[in-house]
This record gives sequence, C-alpha cells and structure tokens, in this order.
Amino acid sequence: MQTPSSSRARPDEGLAIVTMGVSGCGKSTLGALLARRLGCAFLEGDAFHDETAVAKMRAGRPLTDEDRWPWLDRLGLAIKEALASEGQAVAACSALRLKYRERLRAAIGAPVRFVLLEASREELLKRMTERPDHYMPVSLLDSQLATLERPAAEEQVFALDALISPDQLCDSVESWLSDQPLPADALASGH
Repeated sequence: MQTPSSSRARPDEGLAIVTMGVSGCGKSTLGALLARRLGCAFLEGDAFHDETAVAKMRAGRPLTDEDRWPWLDRLGLAIKEALASEGQAVAACSALRLKYRERLRAAIGAPVRFVLLEASREELLKRMTERPDHYMPVSLLDSQLATLERPAAEEQVFALDALISPDQLCDSVESWLSDQPLPADALASGH
C-alpha cells in the first residue's frame, strides 16, 4: 500500500515538467531556470519544429493541427528519452489545446505536470517585440490567444502570473511539485 508521502510527485521520481503558454509568456526562461535548479535536461520545444513549420510561422501563417502533430511527437519522444536517461526533464512547449497536452502525455508515457504562464495581451506584445530574432512574429499572437484552451481543474495545471520574477516562479513551481500526487496510472506502473 502507498503511503501519502510515497505517492507524491517529486522531481526525482521520473517526472516531466512542461512550461506552457502563448509566445512571449516566458515559458523558455522559466523552463531553463527550473531545469538548472533541478539538475536535469531542458528541452526547448521551438527546436523541435521542422523547417516547413518555422517558415510558415515566419511568414505569419498559424500552424494547423497537422503541422503540430509531428512536432509534438518529436518533442514527446525527446522528453521520454531524457526521462529514461536522467529520470526527469523540463520542456517548454506552447501546448495550447487539451488535445496537444494529451498528445504530449501519450508520447512521454510518464507522469507530466504542466505549468501555465499567463500575461496580458499588452505584456505579451511588449515581450515579443523585444526579441526581434525569434521566428514567431507578433502578428501571430492573437491566433495563439484564440487557440489557447485554458486547462480545466481536472488537468491539475499550475497557472502562474508571468509578471512574477523567474526565481519566484521557480520557487512556486518547486513547492507545487512537492505537493502533487502522482496519477493513479503512474502508481500502478510503479513510476
């Protein structure tokens, strides 16, 4: 029988953490910092887009589900491999819709916790204009905001204000992770 403490999701128990949200919310900054703190791999979701998808976004055209499926599968597999070799991993991925989060969970095949960073449209626009070398144009922000499906309570996604400092965000995420029970399927499989 599991004791309450043994069923908690701690970063050392084979856990994937995905920082998520629309472009400009700070998911990569938080993800990289969190991975450094946890001493694990950080996977930048943008690096897993193929050249066709990057060119499409650079041209100001939003991605379709058909564009996203192979990307999510590549990222999910990379996270799974990082978990197999290191036991934990942090990734940054927009994960805007429930079905995208489900696709990632299925590809990873281990416990996953999502952390959503939220900010006003004005703040996001400001941040996006301050990173001119990124392929994601400001013109796609409204498309991303329209696509975002705010996670329902049963998803157990931790939502945070993106205006909080990255160090404080990390503190909050680490505290939240230490209090999270593992999903029933992870307990049954021994994760």
